[in-house]
Amino acid sequence: MRGDTILDKYSSLIDPEVLIPDYITTLTGIDNAMVASAPVFADVAEEILNFTKDCIFVAHNVNFDYNVLRNEFKRLHHDFKRKKLCTVRLSRELIPGMRSYSLGKLCDAIGIPLINRHRAEGDTDATVILFKKLLAIDDDGVTFDKFIKGTFKEGTFPPHLERSQFDELPEAAGVYIFKDKGHKIIYIGKAINIRKRVLSHFYSKTSKSYLMCQEIFHIDHIVTGNELVALLQESDLIKKHYPQFNVVQKKPKPAYQILHYKNQLGIIQFAVGLVKSYDYSVVTHYNRAHAVEQLEQLCADYNLCPRYCSFKTKEDCTSHYKLKNCKGVCKKEELVSLYNLRAQQAIESLHNQNPNYIIKQPGRTHEESCFILVKDGEYQGYGYVDHYATINSLSDCEDFIDRKAANFHTNQIIRAYLKKYGEQNVIHEEIAVEL
Repeated sequence: MRGDTILDKYSSLIDPEVLIPDYITTLTGIDNAMVASAPVFADVAEEILNFTKDCIFVAHNVNFDYNVLRNEFKRLHHDFKRKKLCTVRLSRELIPGMRSYSLGKLCDAIGIPLINRHRAEGDTDATVILFKKLLAIDDDGVTFDKFIKGTFKEGTFPPHLERSQFDELPEAAGVYIFKDKGHKIIYIGKAINIRKRVLSHFYSKTSKSYLMCQEIFHIDHIVTGNELVALLQESDLIKKHYPQFNVVQKKPKPAYQILHYKNQLGIIQFAVGLVKSYDYSVVTHYNRAHAVEQLEQLCADYNLCPRYCSFKTKEDCTSHYKLKNCKGVCKKEELVSLYNLRAQQAIESLHNQNPNYIIKQPGRTHEESCFILVKDGEYQGYGYVDHYATINSLSDCEDFIDRKAANFHTNQIIRAYLKKYGEQNVIHEEIAVEL
């Protein structure tokens, strides 16, 4: 096209060199028999290059069509580059207020006939009519010029998302939730600024972001007031809903603790084991090597026998490469009762290592504070408290808490916070609580 005049037209089926899936045949009406005698892409590549030379590539959701072509040319070791115009973005700017900007619904709304829906030629014919209407609306060409020059910063807005839903997003810390047509959650994210972070998805040029944006019909959000609770809330929701486009945090991580029991000789035996039911009073590790390191330190600090700490040794337990302080219980040179006394002290030290504390954070409004509760070293959940509430101890905080499950990721989130900020905003059990 030049202006609103069609100069030429090109149309051809392409042999994809793979079997066409049934759902594609259902959607487009194109089956394997129809492409059996069609050319492969390599046969028409030169024609397409010549046909599009010095032209602007226009399409509805242009990145999808453009990337299909570009990837095919890449397979032929050719770099396909053309300027692009997206009629979805143009329509949002020039025809605001539509309920949907998908091609089918937009055509219905403004009276454009759409024949052979989901066939390239049918969609192209409808897009041409839409394009002409947009040209007529933008009679001075200012909007088109901004889009062509890349100075328009609206982003590639999801075609099925009502603009009002985005406009309602706050510039606050929290969690955002993308949902598909059936309100199924497809992605969960956290942000310091929800509105800004959501918009960044629309700017992203990755294929994952593009595909996700095509599925977004609804956006929900939860204001948390601070990034730490946003991270914890995001982790909890991902594990609850397993969204399609979330990759990390789906798989549970194995947890390890130092276990202890009396063996057949009546000696307290230690071992590192997988946790099946949590004992939250004992330090939990999400890395086996860390648990082994802790047991080695315990063995050294309390002069325990490496053999009874489940470290493999030869007949002489002092042959362990690191631990050589055994007092001889394995050779009956020390009374079992004396050994078990030290072992019991070691067990008690495991419990003493687990502090109780809260991390104070900003609330959702100026009238409240937020806190994250950690009890016996494990994350318990978070809560919000009005500034006038009376809280004298950590146990009082439990009345306000929204309880959540502890896991590897919540453990890592809190550890990362403490590593970055230290004791800042941390209130321990023995200190009067002032929220």
